[in-house]
Amino acid sequence: MTTHTNQDTHTPLTVVVSRRVKIGEESAFEQLSSQMTERAASFPGYLGATMFRPSSPDDPEYRIVFKFRDRDTLTAWEDSPERAELLEQIEALLAKPSEREVTSGIVTWFTLPGQNPVKPPPKWKMTFVSWLALYPAVTLVFLLFGDLLAQIPLLLRTMAVTIVVMLLMSYVLMPRMTRWFAFWLFPKKNHDVR
Repeated sequence: MTTHTNQDTHTPLTVVVSRRVKIGEESAFEQLSSQMTERAASFPGYLGATMFRPSSPDDPEYRIVFKFRDRDTLTAWEDSPERAELLEQIEALLAKPSEREVTSGIVTWFTLPGQNPVKPPPKWKMTFVSWLALYPAVTLVFLLFGDLLAQIPLLLRTMAVTIVVMLLMSYVLMPRMTRWFAFWLFPKKNHDVR
């Protein structure tokens, strides 16, 4: 099953793959998954991956979360022979076919799962944690560069500030904020992240 949300070709994309592995094949599956990640890492646009092992017998799926810079780089990886070769071997170890969901936008800032990384925290929690990161980032930009920014025309000023802040949010602040607030964003069960 594949679901696409927000299919802008220039938006960073997060892919969540859920896989139920046959009993006794876990070690072989994890080894092949590691090889898959190594191969993906050599592709342009690759932004990282995390494997979440089954958290309990009630939730026996492995979940692999990986990110690419945009739709084109994701498609290049997904259509590659390097991926196809390992995918065939991985699918042979599964109790049922893989399920896959592609997401983009603010939800991708919140990828540390509770039981299921596909299900994001409530919007009000995402908004609050985003604000907690955004407020000091914007304040710091104006504190450090306020005098310089005041000399730039408004449209260029807001463009410069938003570029800097969005880069900080996506690559520095939100990964940390998600980890720091995981207890509140994803309050259920212990997180088995390895």
